[in-house]
Amino acid sequence: MIRVEHLSKEYKIARRKPGLRGAAQNLFHRTYDTKAAVSDVSFSIDQGEMVGYIGANGAGKSTTIKMLCGILTPTAGEVKVAGIVPYKQRQRNARNIGAVFGQRTQLFWDIPARESFNLLKHIYQIPQHRFAENLRTFSDVLELEPLFGRPVRQMSLGEKMRCELAAAFLQDPLVVYLDEPTIGLDVSVKARIRQFIREMNRNRKTTVILTTHDMQDIEEICSRLIMIDAGRLLYDGDLRSVRQRFGNRRTIHFDLATPATDTGMPAQLAPWVFAEWEGRERVHIQFDARQTSASDVIAAMLQSYAVRDLTITDPSIESIVKDIYERGLS
Repeated sequence: MIRVEHLSKEYKIARRKPGLRGAAQNLFHRTYDTKAAVSDVSFSIDQGEMVGYIGANGAGKSTTIKMLCGILTPTAGEVKVAGIVPYKQRQRNARNIGAVFGQRTQLFWDIPARESFNLLKHIYQIPQHRFAENLRTFSDVLELEPLFGRPVRQMSLGEKMRCELAAAFLQDPLVVYLDEPTIGLDVSVKARIRQFIREMNRNRKTTVILTTHDMQDIEEICSRLIMIDAGRLLYDGDLRSVRQRFGNRRTIHFDLATPATDTGMPAQLAPWVFAEWEGRERVHIQFDARQTSASDVIAAMLQSYAVRDLTITDPSIESIVKDIYERGLS
C-alpha cells in the first residue's frame, strides 16, 4: 500500500545578517543553510497494517506524512501510495487518503457538523447510499447524533476530534494518517476513539499510520513501530520484537514487614541492580534480566529482609522508547 525508498527532504534557510547594513546586504546577496528534515528513509507498509510512526519533536515525522499526502515534494527518493506518486497526482491521491492533523480542522468552523459532512460528500463524490451508511455507522460508534446540528466552533476538543475522525473515514479511504488524534482528550473519549480506529481497520482493512506522543495509543492500536530520529530511520519492527530486544530492564517492588535498619543491597545483588528506597519500608529494585533473574533478586531479598508483599512490573513501551532514544540501539 505504501512504499518509501531513500526518501529525503531538505530545506534552504536564509542566513540573515543583523542590523541595518545586514538587512541591506540581505536584499542583494543572501546565503543559505541547508536543513535536512528527512534523510534516506525507506520502509513499506502493507494494506491493513496499523503502524505507529514516532519520534521526538523535529525528528521528521510530520515532514514524512506531508510527503505521503502529496503536500510536500521530496528532495530525493521515491514514494508511492496505492501505486500513486502523491506529489505528482495530488487529486487521485487525495481520494485514497484521509487525515487528521492534530488541531487543524478539516470541518467548516461556522456551520453545523452535518453540513460539513454534506460538503465533504460532494467534494469526494461519495454515493448517497454509501454516505448515509457511513454516517450512520460513525454516529453509532462515536456518538455523533447530538453533534450533527452544532457548529464546530461550539464543540469541545473531544467532540470536535470525534467529528474529525468521522470526516477522515467518510469517503472509505485506503490509507488514513492520524497525527496526535487523542491529544488533550479525557480517558473515556480516548477509549472511544481507539475503539473506532480498530473497528475501521478490522471491518474495512484501512491502512493506518499513527503519529503520537501517547504511547498507550501505540500499544492499543498498532502492531508495528517505526521510529525516526533527526530525520533518519532508527527502528522498524513489531512491538513484540521491541519488547523482546529492549525490554530487559524489569522492576520488583518490595513492601517490607518491618522497617529496614540497613538500606544497602545484599552483596550478591549489588553489582547487578539499582535500588530506590521509599522510606525504609518500601524499595524498588531495577535489574537487567540478561544479567540476573527475578527469582535470584527475590531470593536474596527474602534472606536479608522480612518481605510482606512484592510485585513485578515489566517496562512500558514508553520507557523502552525513551531508553532507545537516550542510549541508542546497542
